[in-house]
Amino acid sequence: MDKTQIKLNNVSSDSTTRKNALEILGNRKKASRLSDLVPFLGPAFIASVAYIDPGNFATNIEGGAKFGYMLLWVIFLSNLMAMLFQTLSAKLGIATGLNLAEHCREQFPRPIVIGMWLLMEVAAMSTDLAEFLGAALGFNLLFGISLFWGAILTTIATLFILGLERYGFRPLEAFISAMVGTIALCYLIETLIGHPEWGKVFFHSLVPSFAGTESLFIASGILGATVMPHAIFLHSALTQNRIAVKDKEQLRRLFHFEIADILIAMGIAGLVNAAMLIMAAATFNKTGASDVSTIEVAYHTLEPLLGRTAKWFFGFSLLVSGLASSTVGTSAGQIIMQGFIRRNIPLWVRRLITISPSIIVIGLGFDPTRTLVASQVILSFGLPFALIPLVLFTNRSDLMGDLVNRKFTTILAVFSTAIVILLNLFLVYKTFVPS
Repeated sequence: MDKTQIKLNNVSSDSTTRKNALEILGNRKKASRLSDLVPFLGPAFIASVAYIDPGNFATNIEGGAKFGYMLLWVIFLSNLMAMLFQTLSAKLGIATGLNLAEHCREQFPRPIVIGMWLLMEVAAMSTDLAEFLGAALGFNLLFGISLFWGAILTTIATLFILGLERYGFRPLEAFISAMVGTIALCYLIETLIGHPEWGKVFFHSLVPSFAGTESLFIASGILGATVMPHAIFLHSALTQNRIAVKDKEQLRRLFHFEIADILIAMGIAGLVNAAMLIMAAATFNKTGASDVSTIEVAYHTLEPLLGRTAKWFFGFSLLVSGLASSTVGTSAGQIIMQGFIRRNIPLWVRRLITISPSIIVIGLGFDPTRTLVASQVILSFGLPFALIPLVLFTNRSDLMGDLVNRKFTTILAVFSTAIVILLNLFLVYKTFVPS
């Protein structure tokens, strides 16, 4: 089968998905079945990768090693906030046909747009830096490959995975979803091997508690690694033209299906994050190895505690996470560039602009853990410039029509935005002014 035939088959797959989705949306008398969800699943799975990237590995492992199961509730609260913001982002794309970056370009004065674009480019590059570093660490820990050559392999893999886009949206969605499933399976096995104390797991999942300033600092890091600006920009782009409908009732039904997509994908991401912390609590905190604060130390400490199998699953899940998240981060970077400045820049140039800083920093040999921390701090500065416009735009009836936020949704979004921004400011303060 030649390349042209492959491309036609995959484009046909997209057309079939759209056709099936439109039939389901148009059939108002028929009750929805579980199988009706299938054509609508995908966008949230791609966005959810940002919530299980190497930055999450670092913060969740440190939290579990130092404080046991105590901060599990932070993961679930952060996940609920992330679900809210991703829902608003998806709704913006569905209702308006434009993504968040394009709305910023259309609604704000040009100097502000240029400033936001530059800041978001830096944030996207910082995201890619953490994710490329995570994948490079995966190659290094599993196969002994240097970080630089691990980053080169990550670049090749990222461009290959993104190349699936030429065959339509469905192959890329399926591939990324499979990677999310792989990470989830690895951590399910890790959790079962670790034999956690399930009573403590359930208690700390529901009951908020802290143990001094250090636990608040790590909680802020967990939240900062969960709510990501590039994922918010990306999700609105993933839904804006995927299934185009204008009928009001069909728009509402499409939005409801997208909510289901978000609940499933983000629910899996939340459970993976919880499994990371549970593994660290059951393994490191329980055995007194509470000083495990880096991914490398966690990897090498696992074997004497749980055996080679646990160590291998940890390294493999890190590698898959890094590859998946670097792909999604690079895609978000090119969407941000195209949305803010509306320039017809060749696709490969946009991707290389996003990727290049990561290769340079890793090639210069910066300390991996410090680099991860620095990238998270930069993301903290960029987060308000994603959340505040998102809440403003989705609260405007002239833009959103019937899908405009309800009053309760707006109040909840404003409150959540304030919490996220304040905790990120605390994270930045503690990073630069340690006690």
